[in-house]
Amino acid sequence: MNRRHIAAAAITLVCALTVLTAPVQAFAAPAPPSPSATQPDTRSASGSKTPKKNLEEVREEIDALYRKAGAATDAYNLAEEQAKKQSGEIVKLARAIVEGRSKIAELKNQAGAQAREQYRTGGLPPGAQLMLSDDPQLFLDGVNRVREGQQAAQGVLGELTRTQQDLETYTQDASTNWEKLEAGRLKQAEAKKKINAQIAAAKKLEDQLEKKERARLLKLEQAAEYKLQTAWLSSGALKDINREASASGKKAVAFATEQIGKPYVWGAEGPRSYDCSGLTSQAWAAAGRPIPRTSQEQWRLLPHIAIEDMRPGDLIIYHGDASHVGMYVGDGAIIHAPRPGRNVTLAGAGSMQILGVVRPDK
Repeated sequence: MNRRHIAAAAITLVCALTVLTAPVQAFAAPAPPSPSATQPDTRSASGSKTPKKNLEEVREEIDALYRKAGAATDAYNLAEEQAKKQSGEIVKLARAIVEGRSKIAELKNQAGAQAREQYRTGGLPPGAQLMLSDDPQLFLDGVNRVREGQQAAQGVLGELTRTQQDLETYTQDASTNWEKLEAGRLKQAEAKKKINAQIAAAKKLEDQLEKKERARLLKLEQAAEYKLQTAWLSSGALKDINREASASGKKAVAFATEQIGKPYVWGAEGPRSYDCSGLTSQAWAAAGRPIPRTSQEQWRLLPHIAIEDMRPGDLIIYHGDASHVGMYVGDGAIIHAPRPGRNVTLAGAGSMQILGVVRPDK
């Protein structure tokens, strides 16, 4: 690829990027209702009836779709975070390229001035001419001046070579980061497509239900969470969990608590809406401890803590793929942003499959 074109593209990006760049109490859920209601009959394209599904099967299908959407949301958020980082790197490189080209022009002017001076004096610098003098002192002065002139010329040429090499490296790095940025955008677009498809499929299932069935569906969700939470509490998981939050943890919990009632929106980081990791990352940013944006990166990069050592402010990572996260707030409860169609809420810490616990301020 023509280096001049790459450099020009990177420099142009500087302008483009400026336009493109934005104590709680334990609780119990209601007793599980009977999952006897059924989804209305539907017909396939051929006109034949599809098998009936009871409401519990519908709930499980909807839950699976939202789980897949959550994993795709994590992929989207990670690609977005990487794109921001790569855009920032390209801006820095573009500035370095501009400065490098300016410095090369200046060094070439200096080298040209030295060459012109040498030409005017017949190929000999003033110091060399003085060496031909019969005056001993002038001779010694001439020796020193020749040495200084040679060092200056070598210095200019050496710096010019280094600057040209740096410029070539900057140009190559800018090209590499641009390719990564474009690959990240494609990954983002694919994740966004998956998210929208899965959310649309889940919403379609819910929309096919009557109003009473949708209300019962919500109760079924709560009953499933209640069952898991009860089993978790019965295991003695809370027996030794009575630690006080750190100063930073208290700030993070306070921020998360203030967001209760705000809607879940995938990819959102507030202030009006959040997804699960958008809530936890912003809560800890408000506490003065920036953490990775996605639940999977939070699980991968933050210090792991045993459940029995958990304290308010710690983050509980859920599901085998680390696709969900909530903030532990004490008394066996978390604050989290559940899924599309739901709001930031208080829930049982054991109401989902726990993968592990991480501590942002360890």
